[in-house]
Amino acid sequence: MPPARASVKPSSTLLTHRSASYFPYLFATVFVVVFLDSWKRTGIAPELFFAARGREALGKFLSGMMPPELSWNFLSFLVRPALETIQISLWGTLIAVLIGFPLGLLGTHTLAVRGILNEAELQRAPVRRGLRYGVYLLARGILSLFRSIPEFVWAFMFVRAVGLGPFPGVLAIGVAYGGMLGKVYSEIFEAVNQRPLEALQSTGANKLQIFFYGWFPQALPNFVSYTLYRWECAVRASAILGLVGAGGLGQQIEISMRMFNFNEVLTILIILFLMVAAVDYLSARVRALI
Repeated sequence: MPPARASVKPSSTLLTHRSASYFPYLFATVFVVVFLDSWKRTGIAPELFFAARGREALGKFLSGMMPPELSWNFLSFLVRPALETIQISLWGTLIAVLIGFPLGLLGTHTLAVRGILNEAELQRAPVRRGLRYGVYLLARGILSLFRSIPEFVWAFMFVRAVGLGPFPGVLAIGVAYGGMLGKVYSEIFEAVNQRPLEALQSTGANKLQIFFYGWFPQALPNFVSYTLYRWECAVRASAILGLVGAGGLGQQIEISMRMFNFNEVLTILIILFLMVAAVDYLSARVRALI
């Protein structure tokens, strides 16, 4: 009588390992298919850029920008829009921090629901844990909403609500960048090393002490670095928002483009470049102090 064969079923761990080993190949295949399809659907044709007609049109546009308008009257006229652009970026970034920081805290899973600050308190309180989780999801949803709508669209809506001028630009940057900052802040807080926090907890420190002496100091360098980077982006964005009437250099770019004064546009772009370079230098000096 032949010996009975034991039926061996593959374990769930083995199946998971096999499916994980196939994932890179599946991902690469999907990526290649999507890439080739998008190349066709977006009508990418590099040869058009080097065609005679394209080179001629680009040459006329660039030649129309030379030489830049450097008259004293025009440069002195740009002082106010340039200062307005800096002010829009500063106040917009400040509002973004005021929006993003609290929502980022509420949207950090290890701060709102789990982690060293919540395990002991919520271990036997499922209702409270559920409420905390609801607040966590709400904060993440608000951040997703704010950053999913481009600042250009926010500016258009705020111009309709409060009228032309710098204020709608400030609000647009504040709301859109608030969603971006909050998302990154939550990721920064999630990446904090837990060991120093456990050491503080073992000494009898309360929640606020653990956060301010253990959690926040670890996150502060990345917190400041990304905020300064967003301020630099806000300088560029505030110029673009001027195209919808939100003030700053962007509004003057639109006026010069409509009048076909491309040499004035080049001057404004040079000023904008110098402003961004100055903000980048200042940000680097601030980061070096932290």
